[in-house]
Amino acid sequence: MTSRQNVELKARDADLARTLRRCLELATDDQGVLRQRDSYFGARDGRLKLREQEPGPSYLIHYRREDKAELRPSEYTLVEIADPPALARLLASALGIECVVGKERRLFLWEQNVRIHLDRVDGLGTFVEIEAVAPPDSNLARERDQAERLRALLEIESSQLVPTSYSDLLRGHKP
Repeated sequence: MTSRQNVELKARDADLARTLRRCLELATDDQGVLRQRDSYFGARDGRLKLREQEPGPSYLIHYRREDKAELRPSEYTLVEIADPPALARLLASALGIECVVGKERRLFLWEQNVRIHLDRVDGLGTFVEIEAVAPPDSNLARERDQAERLRALLEIESSQLVPTSYSDLLRGHKP
């Protein structure tokens, strides 16, 4: 189990078709569409979610990130899960489920380490996320620069930025 870090931002996207066209022009790799279900559980610190996705493996993810409507660092740990339904039942029993987020995600890669997510979130609408994944020893300067450059290329305005997780938005939490 290794702790990882990235720099990320989330924004509402009223014109996902335009953003998709830009991503197809800019991205180095189109990873296609994933259907994801994130179950959030009670956590003493940060957020804890079980991500089940098709296609692909499922992960238990613990992360810490400030709720700010700007580019922000995130620390996270993820563990691949062999039996997601059993783990979901166990965690629900022990910690309680706070929220379940369903989404369709189109995943693109840019400059080897930057992930672009075009999300259609059940009950919330459409969003774009940028995640610049950093090596463990990074001071995050390079990743901040990458994310800011990509934000400019995708024409993401400050008024579009979202400070919280999808689970918080679904539960009506305000920062």
